[in-house]
Amino acid sequence: MKSVGHDTLGTRRTLEVEGRTYHYFSIPEAEKRIGDVSRLPVSLKVLLENVLRFEDGRSYSVADAEAVAGWLEKGQSTKEVPFKPARILMQDFTGVPAVVDLAAMRDGITALKGDPQKVNPLVPVDLVIDHSVMVDVSGTPDSLQKNVEIEFERNGERYAFLRWGQEAFENFSVVPPGAGICHQVNLEYIAQAVWTGTVDGETFAYPDTLYGTDSHTTMVNGMGVLGWGVGGIEAEAAMLGQPIAMLIPDVIGFKLTGRLPEGATATDLVLTVTQMLRKKGVVGKFVEFYGPALDHLPVADRATIGNMAPEYGATCGFFPVDALTLEYLHQTGRDAHRIKLTEAYLRAQNMFRTAETPDPVFTDTLELDLSTIEPSLAGPKRPQDRVSLKNATSAFEAELTKGLGVPANDVGVKAPVAGTNYEIGHGDVVIAAITSCTNTSNPAVLIAAGLVAKKARALGLKPKPWVKTSLAPGSQVVTEYLDRAGLSAELDALGFNTVGYGCTTCIGNSGPLPDNLVDAIENNKLVAVSVLSGNRNFEGRISPNVRANYLASPPLVVAYSILGTMREDITTAQLGTGPDGRPVYLRDIWPTNKEIADLIATSISREQFIERYGQVTKGTKEWQALQVATGSETYKWDGGSTYVQNPPYFEGITMEPAAKGDIEGARVLALLGDNITTDHISPAGSIKKSAPAGEYLLEHQVGQKDFNSYGSRRGNHEVMMRGTFANIRIRNEMVPGVEGGVSKHYPSGEQSSIYDVAMRYKAEGVPLVVFGGKEYGMGSSRDWAAKGTMLLGIRAVIAESFERIHRSNLVGMGVLPLLFEEGTNRQSLGLAGDELIEIKGLDKLSPRMKLSMRITRADGSTQDVPLVCRVDTLDEVEYYRHGGILQYVLRGMAQAA
Repeated sequence: MKSVGHDTLGTRRTLEVEGRTYHYFSIPEAEKRIGDVSRLPVSLKVLLENVLRFEDGRSYSVADAEAVAGWLEKGQSTKEVPFKPARILMQDFTGVPAVVDLAAMRDGITALKGDPQKVNPLVPVDLVIDHSVMVDVSGTPDSLQKNVEIEFERNGERYAFLRWGQEAFENFSVVPPGAGICHQVNLEYIAQAVWTGTVDGETFAYPDTLYGTDSHTTMVNGMGVLGWGVGGIEAEAAMLGQPIAMLIPDVIGFKLTGRLPEGATATDLVLTVTQMLRKKGVVGKFVEFYGPALDHLPVADRATIGNMAPEYGATCGFFPVDALTLEYLHQTGRDAHRIKLTEAYLRAQNMFRTAETPDPVFTDTLELDLSTIEPSLAGPKRPQDRVSLKNATSAFEAELTKGLGVPANDVGVKAPVAGTNYEIGHGDVVIAAITSCTNTSNPAVLIAAGLVAKKARALGLKPKPWVKTSLAPGSQVVTEYLDRAGLSAELDALGFNTVGYGCTTCIGNSGPLPDNLVDAIENNKLVAVSVLSGNRNFEGRISPNVRANYLASPPLVVAYSILGTMREDITTAQLGTGPDGRPVYLRDIWPTNKEIADLIATSISREQFIERYGQVTKGTKEWQALQVATGSETYKWDGGSTYVQNPPYFEGITMEPAAKGDIEGARVLALLGDNITTDHISPAGSIKKSAPAGEYLLEHQVGQKDFNSYGSRRGNHEVMMRGTFANIRIRNEMVPGVEGGVSKHYPSGEQSSIYDVAMRYKAEGVPLVVFGGKEYGMGSSRDWAAKGTMLLGIRAVIAESFERIHRSNLVGMGVLPLLFEEGTNRQSLGLAGDELIEIKGLDKLSPRMKLSMRITRADGSTQDVPLVCRVDTLDEVEYYRHGGILQYVLRGMAQAA
């Protein structure tokens, strides 16, 4: 915390806790001027406190505080307020490009005659390396060590660069690979509920808030910490001291009552919540949970619900701090004094939830009785597509011939797998992965998985031979309590050996399937299935060889590995035969809630967290052995590197931005449908040899086995711009019937990769636009989905609706997000992709202004179409005018220097 504001409202007060004095900005004191806010949702009280603390009459004003208070009148607002988080959380896929950008900014400010030391994070930044480990080896006792060795062989250059960043930048720390998943490390260690900072020798207390460069940052909402995912672009601006303006959001109240029934898990609960909220429509809104179920709902379950806010579309899924939160802080080894400060501070601010707390005022509400939750899956393509477990097989059969496109006559096809004595067919499960922060942070579902494995092993059951099994704990503490519970050996015996401490399968790092299995799948066009305890199951994400992906609880992952198919009803199918010759069913291996609770009570201790996190920054011997160049304030770029390159954002930068100009004579690069995800726009997974990025790597003497992934190469813009719109499952309506990143150049009509077409237009000086459908840019907060869009020469994206983070990222890279008016879309306009596009009036851009797009068709006819410009705030107008948020910040820093 570098500064506080002027305190025009006179709200600064002190708090004594165990003899220590803390200064804070009092919401009750502010009420004397701005009115009663006692029933304001707690999530909005956090925004209000942020305004009070930084109020300076310029960026933050008394009017901003009044605007937050005024939200209560209608439960919504059209006004915006600035927000500065207490800290930033990064993972390595998004962290590497952020550090690359910071290094490039040091070069850029030098070009503007400024001081490179000015480029430093002004708030604490924690980068957790968790996205790079792949499941190359699984099902063996040495899986973990072998995957670590391969990880460092692949990523040593990136890791050395991050080590340089840790040395070069202040306020920047790195948690090395092998410690855990960033969101679980955040939940169990970094987050504090109440943060502290020192200004001029005085210590201030304030809510712990954060931006994360990963959409599942919202997991920490489960312990009362307000934070959400932003693109690396916004995170960099925030860490450089820029307040990010945001519209005061609608807050949807979600009332929870009752208790989970026997057999239902937190995963089943969150899949139900996700389905309900997607149906409700909460994109861009806060969701705040309340109701009597919070009196007993564990923080681990709350974190599971908070984690999947991106899947239900909300900015956050927030749970206020209460007594159970304090218990969790103690259990996970937090400092005892900080826990007392947390309670004292939040009570002083009327932000501490109790059973007697009056329900807040909300924009709208919905309610769920936990006793109605039933075992569920979600899939095969979207996390909101929940289906009850008992209906999963019939739903899959219907999907097989519809959305998955298998001809009805082919559904029974079986294909031999070379070198084995078995066949596989449509619906066979080839990946069963206990993975992802969503569930590996939750002891109840992991203990349950271990108990299923134990009971199955005792009855002689084991996974089918075609199933690739893996366990990737979210932190080393998980291994501690599974060991103490005696369950690690049981999971190992079924092939669920620990493969690494990271995201693995959920981020697309599922690793290769056996060649003979891949041949059987690809040669026979089989719809293979993955079952994972993750949060994302979008097309092409999990594995290039797997077309149907289902989210499930960890114990169900184990059960499906044994059944081996989606085409038998797991609730009634015989899983095997026990030693006594009797058939074994799911009910025979499913643990009771009491069994799970008893093991949690005896297997998890505060000391485990203290011991494991006490050495979290130490790293493995491989991390400690990295050779790192130190002592340089600017990075010495290696022109031959295929991992880290100086991006072109600041080439030729001057103190005054060049005029952006209108869009004239633009061509269409892609016509895209609904639900285009950031995975479609900028895939994180494997790189195909025939793709433009693969060709680039081969030209630079990188063998295919060393391609690694798009996610791991985000420090090299040459790879990433070639990977933009390169997802193997993306469908460009300009080339019907073709999957993959393909487009057409006009007027020639020649077909090629999107990258090659874009570069051809660039050489011709032709600007580009992309058309999309509903929820364009849903999914991960992926800055390269916007960076790559800009580098391809795309000036505007015109869609029916945008997901929040991607819209913001487009603006942050100087690309216009434009919205069709209701009732109009690319289909109603009959777009073919051979049109010329013109959009004028951009020299007088203002927030959410109306614009007109002129379409000139191939026959010369024209049509004018109204659009809404989704540059939402005055700050965003400035970012766009400067060519992007980084250029805006850099010019400001150089001017201040």
